Order: sequence, then C-alpha cells, then structure tokens
Amino acid sequence: MKISLEQILEGKERIALGGHIRPDGDCVGSSMGLYLYLTEQYPQLHVDLYLEEIPKSFEILSRTNEIKHSIVDDQEYDLFICLDCADKQRLGFSGVLYETAKHTLCIDHHISNGAFADINYIKPDASSTSELVYGLLDKDKISKSCAEALYMGIAHDTGVFQYSCTSPETMEAAAELLRKGIHGSEIIDKTYYEKTYSQNQVLGKALLESKLMCENKVITSILSKKDMEFYNVVPSDLDGIVAQLRQTQGVEVAIFLYELDSNEYKVSLRSNGIVDVSEVAQSFGGGGHVRAAGVTMKGTPDEIIHAIAEQISAQLRERG
Repeated sequence: MKISLEQILEGKERIALGGHIRPDGDCVGSSMGLYLYLTEQYPQLHVDLYLEEIPKSFEILSRTNEIKHSIVDDQEYDLFICLDCADKQRLGFSGVLYETAKHTLCIDHHISNGAFADINYIKPDASSTSELVYGLLDKDKISKSCAEALYMGIAHDTGVFQYSCTSPETMEAAAELLRKGIHGSEIIDKTYYEKTYSQNQVLGKALLESKLMCENKVITSILSKKDMEFYNVVPSDLDGIVAQLRQTQGVEVAIFLYELDSNEYKVSLRSNGIVDVSEVAQSFGGGGHVRAAGVTMKGTPDEIIHAIAEQISAQLRERG
C-alpha cells in the first residue's frame, strides 16, 4: 500500500534522513533526492541528511556538501527516514539517531527487509529506492537537482536500465526525470562508467587473479587490505568489480571479497538468474536482492568461499 508523504510529515518539525553504510548510487540518489525535495518544498522543516563519506564522483549532485558524516551534538528528531536500508544495524553511525527519534519511516526495496520501522514502504519488486521516492513526490514540484539525484539512483541500481528489475514503470519514471532538463548521459558517464586510473588498475588485478569453480559456473576474486593500500583505493573504489566478474561467459554467480580487517571480509554476490544470492547472503546474516546481495563474514577467504559455494552448488543442482 502506497503511503502519503504529506500525512507522514504532518506535525513534524525536525527530520533526519539516513542510508546504509558504504553508500552506493541508489542510497545516495534516494537520500539526496528526498533531502532536496524536502528542503525545497518544506522550508519550515529542519532537515538533516546523515551518510558515511560518499564516492567523489557523486559530488556531481547539488548540495552534497550539506551531508553530515558524523553526529556533532545530541540531536532528537520527530521523524527519522531510513532509505535503501534493509535493517537498522546497517545505518551505521546514524543508528543512534534512529533509536531516539519519535517516529521512524523506512523506504526500501530489499527483499530481506523485515519492516523494522514504525511505518514501512517496502517494495522488493521495485528497481530501486530512488524509484520508490520518486513515486511519493509531487511530480510537478520535483526540481532539476532533485531529478538528477533520483535519476542517478535509478540508473545505478538497474545497471543503467539493463537488469531484470527494470520495469516499464522504471523507464517511465526515468523519462519524466529527463523531462526536468537533466543531462542523463552525463550523470551516467560521470558516476557509473568513468573510473580513475587506480580504479582501473585494481579492477585489472581482480580480473587477472579471478578463479573459476563449481564446474566453471562460479567465479571468485579477492582483494586484501595490502592490495588496496598498494593501489591506494578505498571500498567505494571497488564498485563495479563484481558486476564485471558476473559478465564472464558461462558463469552463473560472481563472488567478490575484499578485506575489512584481519579475517573479516565484505562479500558481494551477483547472479545471472538461476541462483538466488539473497537467500545465500541471508543464511550468513546478510541480505539484498535475488540477483545482487552482500554479507560481511569472518574467516579465511578459502573458508568463506567454500561455505558460500556449497549453498550456490546446492541451488545449481536443484534449479540448474
């Protein structure tokens, strides 16, 4: 059931927005889109946006300099809006503000979301949280800057309108956003395709040292902290590696690991359709979508890959 943003905002004065740790294109796009809309259309409201540091390329969006990356003072909000966040633990540093807020709202499209807020607008079949935010706004009042943010979010979570989650409604939303006068191709080029020299180098290493397993149906690649230090990259620089691995001919699932700490790895999973990687990720405490999911796991890379591969193999035997 669709919610009414107007009704939710009624009687509220102080509002906080927050997205998941290591914010990606959809997280930043949906958060910035809603932030811009609220500050432009409801100037009487006090609105703050809390996110971890965002990729440099996303600064193409207007007013990203207003994002708060830490909590300076004790704040209490009338409403905390979670965006693109499947559970409150993934809010990271802003989670404390969520816990103290008088009311909470979650807008999300992850199938693993357990509806943890007071009000939940969760549509797992939606292309992106940015598309859901677009659906809540008065179309005539969406500014060009707001449209740029939402378009970026939709483009990123659909793989530039290539993934199966791209519906006719997704394309219609994108078309309406383009009609606001935004430069869609520039947004996609600058935030999705363009890579730094270091990003291309580390991508090359990940591809060069990738390995096939499970009768060549699964491809894996690992980056250590030493690798990341050598190439002078941070986690946000690794976006797109797992998607590139997934495109290997004959592969059903790509597994990409990078080291967070000693014996702790962030695992990204991508599927070409047969395997439900959200089911795999959830079994280890993670979550996501049928074709794109993630989880943080402890152990050696071999132990982690072996555990994940067992579940993938079981699905391949059952559904392949």
